[in-house]
Amino acid sequence: MVVRLRLARLGCRNRPFYRVMAADSRSPRDGKHIEVLGYYNPLPGQDGGKRMGLNFERVKYWLSVGAQPSDPVQRLLFRAGLLPPPPMVAMGRKGGPRDTRPVDPLSGRVMMPEQPTKAGNGSMDQENKPETS
Repeated sequence: MVVRLRLARLGCRNRPFYRVMAADSRSPRDGKHIEVLGYYNPLPGQDGGKRMGLNFERVKYWLSVGAQPSDPVQRLLFRAGLLPPPPMVAMGRKGGPRDTRPVDPLSGRVMMPEQPTKAGNGSMDQENKPETS
């Protein structure tokens, strides 16, 4: 039995509310589950923030015994600080070749590799060159 950490949808039409659940991978989305681990409300509250609550001890337990988080749950666990950032790849255009540069998961921008700074006064270049006579 493969256990997955995934979201089960509750709430009304156009007002979703999700529970984070540990469930058998063969069971349906809103079907039988093993344990409820938390909740996620994607609609912003009065303060403008999205609500999320997790039972950290139980989530850590399920991850330690080999439960696989779904992609949305993996993003939620990253925001909560339980998982490293998921690998993201930027897509150039729809149907086109993928851009393999890494993407910052928080801002969604392409991360540029750090380039060494060049010395402005040229003193470093003179020290490294061998003297010719």
